Amino acid sequence: MDMVGHVRCFVAVAEERHFGRAAARLGMAQPPLSQRIQRLEKELGVRLFERTSRQVTLTRAGALLLGEARALIAGCDTFTASAARIRDGHRGLLRAALPSGIGGETVAAILAELQEHHPGLEVELHELSTSDQLARLASHDLDAGLIHHPCDVAGLELGPVLRCELGVLLPPASPLTARDEVPLAALTGHGLVLFPRADAPALYDDMLTTCARGGYTPGLIRHGQGDSFVRGLILSLNAVAFGPQPSRPTVGPPSPDVVWRPLADAPLAWRYSVAWPRDRKDAAVTAFADATPKALSRTTRMSDDLPPRPLHLRPASEYWL
Repeated sequence: MDMVGHVRCFVAVAEERHFGRAAARLGMAQPPLSQRIQRLEKELGVRLFERTSRQVTLTRAGALLLGEARALIAGCDTFTASAARIRDGHRGLLRAALPSGIGGETVAAILAELQEHHPGLEVELHELSTSDQLARLASHDLDAGLIHHPCDVAGLELGPVLRCELGVLLPPASPLTARDEVPLAALTGHGLVLFPRADAPALYDDMLTTCARGGYTPGLIRHGQGDSFVRGLILSLNAVAFGPQPSRPTVGPPSPDVVWRPLADAPLAWRYSVAWPRDRKDAAVTAFADATPKALSRTTRMSDDLPPRPLHLRPASEYWL
């Protein structure tokens, strides 16, 4: 029995005091309305109306129940409206994550975009490595995230892939600072500062493989993250690191001693995309998947342009298919 629907009929008849007018108000014929009232009375075990050929009046039980009936309908309408707001992404909780290295300007732009278009949506934003994001997406402890490629994307759906060319950060004493572009092979003799392999194993291996193919096999690898820490290692170890062209410092004081130069032939790039568990894309995830690429394109040098040279597909590069 559709209790709420039957109660709506009861309230309409009670307010109109007439079955014909109540039926017209509800957009239905009078006979099925009368049948609904009878079924409701039978279900409740009380008589709601006294009916004569001339008038319809509420019984004492009907009068006592009318207020609660109106409250029930109002509560149902509020419940339905809240569900619609959640469905449309205007309300609810979004658990999302970004990898380390995403600048504060980008984070602010993502949150501003979500706040502008979905002001009732509560966003729980985490800084997590790609490995941690993949684990949490698999356990459904995370609704969406921005992941590094290549990685294992089984069970995930992906947004468009964004690409950011990487250059090299050099210590100021390196003679390579005099060049306009630096080939990978020219980095021989320099150590390398790289993110911990556990954060994104496939990407870590892919970068070292690309370096080896380009003639650069670092003799020393130090792990570090964060602008200040990485720059400190570069300066103290005569090492290099890979990163996008800096627009301006995002963490810590400016470090003019470290010099950025593009890599010849652009052999290295960060590739990102928004990911979410397959078949679990609701309005909140859609909002994050829309806002994040816009914010990245606006605040960084990332684009969805295809790379200038063909990619050699490997199993870990399934995202590209």
